[in-house]
Amino acid sequence: MKEMSVCGNGTVGGQPPLKHYGITSSISLALPGETDHLLTQRLVEAMKLFGVFEDEEELNHRLEVLGKLNLFVKEWIKEISKTKNLPLSASVSGKIFTFGSFRLGVHTKGADIDALCVAPRHVERADFFLFFFEKLKKHEEIKELRAVEDAFVPVIKFKFYGIEIDLLFARLALHTIPDHLDLRGDFLLRNLDIRCIRSLNGCRVTDEILHLVPNKENFRLTLRAIKLWAKRRGIYSNVLGFLGGVSWAMLVARTCQLYPNAIAATLVYKFFLIFSKWEWPNPVLLKQPEESHLNLPVWDPRVNPADRYHLMPIITPAYPQQNSTYNVSTSTRAIVTEEFKYGLSVTEDILLGKADWSRLFEPPNFFQKYKHYIVLTASASTEESHLEWIGLVESKIRVLVASLERNEYITLAHVNPQSFPGSKDESDFVSMWFIGIIFKKVENAESMNIDLTGDIQAFTDTVYRQASNVNMLKDGMKIDAMHVKKRQLHQYLPPEVVQKKKKSIAEVSRGCGTGGPKRSSLDGSRLDSSQDTDCGTPFTSPTSASRPAATTSSSPPLLWMDSPPGRETAHPKVERGSSVPVMVSGPTAPPNTAGIIPLVVDRTSVLCPNPQTSLHNAAEVTASGSASKRPHSPLLGDSSRKLKDTAKLLSVDDCAFRETSLSPSEGQEQGVRAVQGGLSGTKAMPILTICTSRTQRLSSKELPDPLSPIPTRTLRVVKNAIKITLNR
Repeated sequence: MKEMSVCGNGTVGGQPPLKHYGITSSISLALPGETDHLLTQRLVEAMKLFGVFEDEEELNHRLEVLGKLNLFVKEWIKEISKTKNLPLSASVSGKIFTFGSFRLGVHTKGADIDALCVAPRHVERADFFLFFFEKLKKHEEIKELRAVEDAFVPVIKFKFYGIEIDLLFARLALHTIPDHLDLRGDFLLRNLDIRCIRSLNGCRVTDEILHLVPNKENFRLTLRAIKLWAKRRGIYSNVLGFLGGVSWAMLVARTCQLYPNAIAATLVYKFFLIFSKWEWPNPVLLKQPEESHLNLPVWDPRVNPADRYHLMPIITPAYPQQNSTYNVSTSTRAIVTEEFKYGLSVTEDILLGKADWSRLFEPPNFFQKYKHYIVLTASASTEESHLEWIGLVESKIRVLVASLERNEYITLAHVNPQSFPGSKDESDFVSMWFIGIIFKKVENAESMNIDLTGDIQAFTDTVYRQASNVNMLKDGMKIDAMHVKKRQLHQYLPPEVVQKKKKSIAEVSRGCGTGGPKRSSLDGSRLDSSQDTDCGTPFTSPTSASRPAATTSSSPPLLWMDSPPGRETAHPKVERGSSVPVMVSGPTAPPNTAGIIPLVVDRTSVLCPNPQTSLHNAAEVTASGSASKRPHSPLLGDSSRKLKDTAKLLSVDDCAFRETSLSPSEGQEQGVRAVQGGLSGTKAMPILTICTSRTQRLSSKELPDPLSPIPTRTLRVVKNAIKITLNR
């Protein structure tokens, strides 16, 4: 690095005084050279091919639309003030704030806008969802208008002059909302309800991130590159347990803090260098958490034992501080970490002139990486109900991944964030997800049976329970799951998707160009290349009775389940209090049930694990930091154990009413030592769970994560088995 002299006026090398960013000092203050500028220009040219930049005309159109929406809000505030007999004043007003990718300045062509309507204290949330909703209805430019009042973060969604907008609402304890208001002040949170705090959180975090980076333009260009890379590599999805937009923004912001003078090309390389070597679960912090006396729950492993088991904590900088990656599981952390190493390998070659930037954005071929896959299929009879249904199913896939990870014979469960359209049966609308599975090879075993029936059953139970609680369950909604091998994927996907071969990450990391041994799994164990057989049958979950076949003599019995009224759901409201017919269905063809005992599961016996353990893989942690495996896949020949395990009741929900004790281990202590202030040697404590009844949800330790209540009625489900036999 070029030596810099300190001038008499306090400047460094003629530059303005240096500002300290982040919780540590910078790693390097080196200024960019000619090569850095050239590489950055090439990076921009490579990104333009993917349409990540919006032209000036499109940007001006967005600003014009936001301006009109802001006028709507101001007019509506004055109308509400008049109806409530408040003295009219020119100063009484509201305002539209933006957050997310648009506020950060990294939105792409056609992206939606996340916005927040901030109103004064006399305007209530009910006014927003009633009167402002009706006001929007009167404008012909507003299309696809729908209100999701019962969402965890209530929202109105619509299209305004062709731009999709998600509009939240928050009211502050102020007489009016000034145009220059800065939402970063913690005092604004006083006397607010929890839904307003959640709604304000997006704006506060976004503004704080921009305030904490040394150079906004370098940050934005770097973040565009990293977001494009993450989407292309299939690791951009918060709901499926990967990282979402705000998490990627905070990682890039931390990189900018450590290299404040670097430009985009260097920052991209440093990003991969830092996080490929990051020792998780050490948390990523953009600033030291500040003390506040508002008594809101924050991420703090010293106080909250459950926070000690988060695998990849990235902490939001605005109060109340939260972990933005609470959905990350053992598998998704391993996959993201492997991708960091891949990115480092590629960027090193780019800096050496051995590759160009397009190589960084090459997508992996997910369907050539694994030998075994679980195919999840969600179908509905109408397009509208299908959109609701797939949203719910996708939000619960991480529950299945967490369950599969706890199987002692599964090393990795990798869900592909992209869903695929399935073949339509009659008038059904179908979507499919694929989960790649790596099975652990057992030494000195000729063959073994792996039973995934319980894992699939627990997942479908969770989805149907949630759908029942929010009155979403409708005729034709169905979930199917089955095990397939790589050679069978052509039956479900187009040839161009399956047959496109890509080098594996391990080969790229070794510099590949030459042939080598077969790919190793993420934990270093080789993939089983032996011939194995699948003696199981497809798993079909209970569906609504909507087809004529249900009336035949061979059809399963029709059961009725009353759907209780539900609140705080992320899905649109439906008619309440209706009874939904639920059909217990199986495969259309008689399955091969040799050696399989069909069971009836009664939902009156419900296991309620802690939400942190079920969704965040916070089970007993081993010395390596991963969740302990549960031995429920017996070896071939151990029939007594197999029958005992098969007979277990496996109805699971992602809610809890009891205390779950976690045993201490070295891995737990390593995670605790990640927090500054020192908790080394602290033993694990029982995770205290909270009653999740509708009236007591505000005490949740995780602001962004809703919990699912237990239904008031039970549902019997016949399980079909998914059993896999692996031979040596």
